[in-house]
Amino acid sequence: MTQITALPAVARAKETKGAARATRREGKVPAVIYGDKQDPIMVAIDYNVLERHVGRASFTTQLFDLDVDGKKHRVLPRDVQFDPVSDRPLHVDFLRVSANTRVRVAVPVVFIDSEKSAGIKRGGTLNVVHHEIEVLCAPDKIPAKFEVSLEGLQINDAVHLSALKLPADVKLTTHEKDFTIATIAVPSAIRSENEAAATASAAPAAATPAAGAPAAAAAAPAAAAAKKPEAKK
Repeated sequence: MTQITALPAVARAKETKGAARATRREGKVPAVIYGDKQDPIMVAIDYNVLERHVGRASFTTQLFDLDVDGKKHRVLPRDVQFDPVSDRPLHVDFLRVSANTRVRVAVPVVFIDSEKSAGIKRGGTLNVVHHEIEVLCAPDKIPAKFEVSLEGLQINDAVHLSALKLPADVKLTTHEKDFTIATIAVPSAIRSENEAAATASAAPAAATPAAGAPAAAAAAPAAAAAKKPEAKK
């Protein structure tokens, strides 16, 4: 069952830049609750309380019960604005959800069993192409994460979309076919050795002229001289 976290909040009367700055000076973060065919509600959340959650990778897939002055609103975080310098949250958008709501969410991909991958043991590097996979589902069906096992993977092996185990009633939003999620890349040391060996084997071939080349080179000036017309007297 999806975990639902309680989060206290207070109502705000206005949505202006001046009011938002005043809210932040009070140690709170401005936020808005919208959706489910209801009017938006302006709220403020204590910064120290919000900070415990907003830094987690699962924040935008986590359901909350926002307690606004005694009334609970079940919500899903949809967007967080951060200060570009301090990285503090400046504003949060919460989507109000119900039993009939269907949401698109990006679920993080977590790779496990790296110690059971022969490719990684040989020095291969896990090259992650997609850190998240977007799905469509009910709010209470949102997966916390997708776990992908690397067991048995060799160098140059790839993990594809089909490796994901989707829970019931959870659908992928992509129309692409079985795309690559991650690969086990060749170790840089082995790659350098292969490139050096390829360069070394190509060098003698480039330096050795083809058969008959010296004779042809020597004959070329003589042939050119024979074809040169004599100067008129």
